[in-house]
Amino acid sequence: MHIRPFLLLATMAFSLLAYAQDTAKQASTGASSHKSDSASKATSPLSTTTDAEYVIGPQDVVSIDVWKETEISRTIPVRPDGKISLPLLNDIQASGLTALQLGKNIRDGLTKYLTSPEVTVTVTAINSRRVYLTGEVARAGALPLLPDMTVLQALSSAGGFTQFAKLKNIYILRNEGGKQAKHPFNYKEVVKGKNQEENILLQPGDVIVVP
Repeated sequence: MHIRPFLLLATMAFSLLAYAQDTAKQASTGASSHKSDSASKATSPLSTTTDAEYVIGPQDVVSIDVWKETEISRTIPVRPDGKISLPLLNDIQASGLTALQLGKNIRDGLTKYLTSPEVTVTVTAINSRRVYLTGEVARAGALPLLPDMTVLQALSSAGGFTQFAKLKNIYILRNEGGKQAKHPFNYKEVVKGKNQEENILLQPGDVIVVP
């Protein structure tokens, strides 16, 4: 007559143990997923800018958001002539303006057709400002020039160096006043925290040469 209560208690204990194990597994999986997502976000390259002073250029991509006007809102590239096309406004100049200035111009133009339009402009991809990597690197080619990008940051996007790379003799070619200037960069010293003055801020058109 004492067997049934014993079985009932044993069943309840087993169920509680199983629930606890399942809960712990879910928590572990969630933490692992969150860690993976965080790592992914940390290593994702940035392509947008929050710099209010950034001047839009040809081939940059801008997002135009007109509140409650989905037919006008869109994400479009700036054409080589520096203009974009929008419904109602046709061609409008974008190159040479900040996102705030472009938003104001669009808003002013839309007031002829809409009542108090609210316009937000965001630069979602920077393609007009580029620097170039060449020589003994794994991935040579053009890179988007992000705000305050240094030589070391650009080299970190090169995928590493070849076995023949002369890391002490890297240099940056820059057009200064119509003439080509050469700025030295000793990678081995800079990564040790030395010669930080060589880790200059890059400018559009700079060429980083890894001999």
